[in-house]
Amino acid sequence: MSWWQRPRLRIKSVKSFLSLFLAGAFLSVALAACSSGNESNTQNPTSTDAKKKDAEITLVSFAVTKTAHEAIIPKFVEKWQKEHGQKVTFKQSYGGSGSQTRAVIDGLEADIVHLALALDTQKIEKAGLIQPGWEKEAPNNAVASKSVAALVTREGNPKGIKTWADLAKDGVKVITADPKTSGVARWNFLALWNSAIKTGGDEAKATEFVTKVYNNVPILTRDAREATDAFFKQGQGDALINYENEIVLAQEKGVKVNYVIPDVNISIDNPVAVVDKNVDKHGNREVVEAFVKFLFTPEAQQEFAKVGFRPMDETVAKSKEFADKYPPVKTLGTVQDLGGWDTVQKKFFDDGALFDKIQAKKR
Repeated sequence: MSWWQRPRLRIKSVKSFLSLFLAGAFLSVALAACSSGNESNTQNPTSTDAKKKDAEITLVSFAVTKTAHEAIIPKFVEKWQKEHGQKVTFKQSYGGSGSQTRAVIDGLEADIVHLALALDTQKIEKAGLIQPGWEKEAPNNAVASKSVAALVTREGNPKGIKTWADLAKDGVKVITADPKTSGVARWNFLALWNSAIKTGGDEAKATEFVTKVYNNVPILTRDAREATDAFFKQGQGDALINYENEIVLAQEKGVKVNYVIPDVNISIDNPVAVVDKNVDKHGNREVVEAFVKFLFTPEAQQEFAKVGFRPMDETVAKSKEFADKYPPVKTLGTVQDLGGWDTVQKKFFDDGALFDKIQAKKR
């Protein structure tokens, strides 16, 4: 081979190498693209599955709502599954409103709280678990269930107890829980105070009246359940102050109860709220907020009404089934009439406030 032919051979070799290299590179890119396409195709079903992943909701509520919630939850679960293709399960916890509030603050990871009074919900808000403005996130200032106060009497009502004023009479023994420990008992106290104010009394008259009534209370029980047991099981007292819904539910179960709903009364409002910090942690906000909204639908309000709560929905309230069951109260006061829960707590129930002064006079 001549010396001048060698470079030409080298050039041909280089050209061949470059051609092969470029072809290989092109193939690699093509394969990578195909591979990339396949990966994205396999990821799509995974992301779809993630959207349909089962959801779990933890509901923490006060004891007397249990029967209603147990009827409402299956209806919501079925509806959500049908409309969103997602299975929802519920964890439920029921107990005294105050103890439930403490449990949530102490670490019970509720997604939703449905409590006896807004004061308890506000405590969870102040603990940093619920964002301010929760009252505006649902209808009716977030009040999902409501009741009024009832006076339960002995069979035949031998003491002739028909109004709040009758509870202050000499010789009448009244059973109620301690407003320092019971949410229901706070409502009872406010019902008494409200009755004095709404019938023309000033604060001095109202103080005198509630003092007389609590002087007629032989024992302050820890909660509403103990008060009910003291009246029915232990035979103590001539009258028991209780929620109307508790009485209605007892009647539905076949218990004979003698009671009156005073014409002057207090609206016992039970709010519901999303526990934002826990919901953000659990990543279930969409379904949680949907359940809260469902509580205000006619379908859910019917279930509350069946177990003694006054329906919030007008169509349910006016239906034949419930119109006679829940006659309107002529003069219905609210906590807002008394300045709201912050004012009420400081004025009546804080250490050294009015209720403590009333008790001190008894000793």
